[in-house]
Amino acid sequence: LVVGWGSRMDAAWAPSPGGCELVQSIMDCTGRWLSSIPENLRGDTEELFLDDNTIHVLGNDSLLLYPQLWHLSLARNRLQLIEPGAFLSSQGLEVLSLTDNLLSTNYSLTAAALSALPALRTLDLAGNQLREDMVSVLVSNLSSLESLSVARNIIMRLDSSIFTNLTQLLELNLEKNYIFEIDNAFEGLPSLQRLNIAYNYLPCLVGFGLTQLRMLNVSNNVIEWFLTLENDDLFELEVLDLSHNRLLFFPVLPRQNKLHSLLLQDNRMSFYQRLPNGTSLANVTVQFLIIDGNITNITTVRLWDELCHSNLSSLRLLDMSQNQVWGLPDDFLAQVPSLTHLKLNQNCLEAFHLSEEDPLAMLTELDLSQNQLVELGVKVGTGDILPNLQLFNLSTNRLQALPPGIFTHTRKITTLDLSHNQVGLCPLPGEAESLPCVDIRGVETLTHLSLAGCGLQGMGGRPFQGTSLMHLDLSDNRQVLSGDLAWLQDLVLTLRVLSLRNTSLSSTAVDFSALNSLVRLDLSGNSLAAFPPSLGTLRLHSLDLRDNCLRALPPDVAQVPLGRSLRELYLSRNPYNCCTLGWWDSLQQAEGLRVPDGREVTCSHGSRALSPGALPEPVLQSCRWQTADLALLYLVLALPTCLTLLVAFVIIFLMLKEKLLKMVKTRCGASSPY
Repeated sequence: LVVGWGSRMDAAWAPSPGGCELVQSIMDCTGRWLSSIPENLRGDTEELFLDDNTIHVLGNDSLLLYPQLWHLSLARNRLQLIEPGAFLSSQGLEVLSLTDNLLSTNYSLTAAALSALPALRTLDLAGNQLREDMVSVLVSNLSSLESLSVARNIIMRLDSSIFTNLTQLLELNLEKNYIFEIDNAFEGLPSLQRLNIAYNYLPCLVGFGLTQLRMLNVSNNVIEWFLTLENDDLFELEVLDLSHNRLLFFPVLPRQNKLHSLLLQDNRMSFYQRLPNGTSLANVTVQFLIIDGNITNITTVRLWDELCHSNLSSLRLLDMSQNQVWGLPDDFLAQVPSLTHLKLNQNCLEAFHLSEEDPLAMLTELDLSQNQLVELGVKVGTGDILPNLQLFNLSTNRLQALPPGIFTHTRKITTLDLSHNQVGLCPLPGEAESLPCVDIRGVETLTHLSLAGCGLQGMGGRPFQGTSLMHLDLSDNRQVLSGDLAWLQDLVLTLRVLSLRNTSLSSTAVDFSALNSLVRLDLSGNSLAAFPPSLGTLRLHSLDLRDNCLRALPPDVAQVPLGRSLRELYLSRNPYNCCTLGWWDSLQQAEGLRVPDGREVTCSHGSRALSPGALPEPVLQSCRWQTADLALLYLVLALPTCLTLLVAFVIIFLMLKEKLLKMVKTRCGASSPY
């Protein structure tokens, strides 16, 4: 636990004697290989940081020179002993951090030293190999403590003798120990508001009765049951974290509470009003046998009415993701009228029904992703359903359509994720018009839409008419670009981010020029063999061309409007030609342009894959020959051939000269004097 420096850090750091750094009355001696506290620091030092040194013993005279000290940190020093008189001159010390040391070695002497600190408010003993009996001795006389951390020790069992006399304690951190049992350990802490017991081995919490507690974190244990005392006392509890446990049932919460955040992620929880096979458990009960010394209590709970004792009216965040929920009790949603965030992703839901009786009027985020939904039921009437919903995640289900009119009353929805469902957008082209589809036309507030992996084919019509989409994800739809992009005509003024990753795009004839509001375009994972010319007129900030078949980019790519506006360009995993890298050199010189995957970009020369920024000289010479003027190359190749033919002709002529002359004379019939 470290207290912030706040306004005390206004001045600049300056070196001080001993190699420490000083700002006003704060001295930082972290990581200086010090074996003792320096004696040449300023006498008015108020905060002293000695973390990551080699101080093994804090002697009686170690702090005599610094009587104004109120904050001392000695983390990670392998500190084994604090002598009993070490703090006698530091009566004003309020914050003390002793994390990651070896205080278990001489804990009784260290306890005597701590008892001389009447003003100590914050103490951090994390990572000191302390057992529960050692902790009890160390904190027994620290009645002024408000915050205590004994995390990362070897505490196994807590009882009422551990935290005695800590009547002012507000915060207690016990995470990452080996605690498997708690027996009335916190009843003597009347002021405790924040309790962290995460990452331990608690099997259950029954008879929970800490009415003053505001935050309880018992995540990452092995809890199967959470049962609150059955009474009408008002619990101050606001945040309860039971995530990453083994809960079998919805926790039995206080009847009167102020709970606004309930985290139940990653458990084994389900509801049992009806089983998946239709069996009703309306009359089935479970009896909990609670043995406390010689007292035995039996608590009976009806399985189908797990919520009967729980008041959820103030709940705003409910996270039940990664459980085994296949259905909700009939009146469940009616009990959470203040809910703003509901997470039911990664469960076994096959259907989810909404009606005017359970309007979830305050809900802004609903996550039903990664279930087995085949039906989303909505009873649309004159009343509102999800009137304040802004984010609706339905990805990775088995939906084929959404109920007509579902967006009639969701007047604030901005984000809709339908990815990895077999849905189509209305209107469907041609013969498919009779098939179910999702109609988002006229949803003016919708700005983010994901339709990745929905099996979209040959989009047509005007499916986005009346919308103002800014982000559209169409990736992993192999046939969505089988036609032109006319169906995007209603988004030319608003669309800023478009993903066409893995859509089998191979033609450079696809015209992107109309989408002049785009700032980010993802064309990765396609089969582009050439750079689409229409991209040159766009003023994108980010373009992703990874995993295509590009051999080169246009030589003037850095000079066109696209090149001047780009800030990010992804290019890796393309078979670029090492001998046509003029475009690469121009990109390297472009001001303000980054190629985040530049180290992964390679070019091909023969069977070799090389880095375009470090081509070997033999490769460069080979490329010079390949890129030389073809006319000159043809001339060089043709000249030896012509010379050879000319020489051959002359030789033949000289060898046959006499015979040729005789033949000409004979044919002409005239004699020639010799």
